[in-house]
Amino acid sequence: MTPRGRHIAHLHLHASLSGERYAEVVELMAGVTPHVQEMPPDAVQLDLTSALRYFDLSPYDAVQLVKMRLKALYGIDSSAGLAGNRMLAAMAADASPPGDTTRVPAGRAAEWLSPRPVAALPGVGRATAEKLGRYGLHTVGQLADLPAATLQRLLGVSRARLLGDRARGHDPRPVAPAEPAASLTAELVLDADCLDPAQHHRSVLGLADELGRRLRGEGQVAGRVTLVVRYADRTTTTRTRATAEPTDHSPALADTALGLLAALGLQRARVRAYTLRVDHLLPAAGAYRQLSLDPADVRARLAEAAADRARRRFGAGAVRPATLAARRRSPPG
Repeated sequence: MTPRGRHIAHLHLHASLSGERYAEVVELMAGVTPHVQEMPPDAVQLDLTSALRYFDLSPYDAVQLVKMRLKALYGIDSSAGLAGNRMLAAMAADASPPGDTTRVPAGRAAEWLSPRPVAALPGVGRATAEKLGRYGLHTVGQLADLPAATLQRLLGVSRARLLGDRARGHDPRPVAPAEPAASLTAELVLDADCLDPAQHHRSVLGLADELGRRLRGEGQVAGRVTLVVRYADRTTTTRTRATAEPTDHSPALADTALGLLAALGLQRARVRAYTLRVDHLLPAAGAYRQLSLDPADVRARLAEAAADRARRRFGAGAVRPATLAARRRSPPG
């Protein structure tokens, strides 16, 4: 049986991640638990409590599952901490050698914390640690045993209360997913100026596919699409168009984006970068969608949902539209 209580994991990612790759890692984590706290650029926290029954794993084995997926799909090594709250999990991760997982056993937080230096507590900086040290307070255990009134005289009421709670292993903060963004943006910067209309098409299609995937991952739909094209001379053109209805369906977003591209008439333009942005975002659960009697549309949405599941399991590059998977022709030379 799964132990009672909360089970929080803190992972340090031993890799230098771009914003896009970090977003892919967070999406991978969301395939294990919906309760993911982003801590870019190299850490993430997970509340595994609700996932344990689904996967029928112990908390420790669930952490190993996450670490194994990170290694297999992205080649990322990680160290982890596992505890009953966010603070303890982060401190346990800090105490873990590379590749290891440190657990703080339930009911033994005070024992685990007691010998640690006061500077290990979140919120204790160098100046505070030196001040406490002058009064003989060098370990977390000594801080926890100090009468509240004495600590308040040293640090003030609010700060003493906070550090006293932390010294006793208390942290009520939940693992909170990031607030939904007001807009989502995807950008592609080319290595060289592009004159090829087919490449323009593929580039914008790829950005629309990425934004559709991110919208579905965040449970949102978009009501407007904006395309920005930057040229070799650093000038830009911006076009915006509302979607037929709020959507997270990649083909629908692509139709709107490609319509904007076609209206620009880029046959002889030397393009260096494309930016696609979606806004007027709404929660997908409450959005209106016109029911379609076209079986092809139904099949496309079912295939899209299956592709999203595959990406969550095997990584963002596991499934791609056929147009994007096609090999680029080498330039004549």
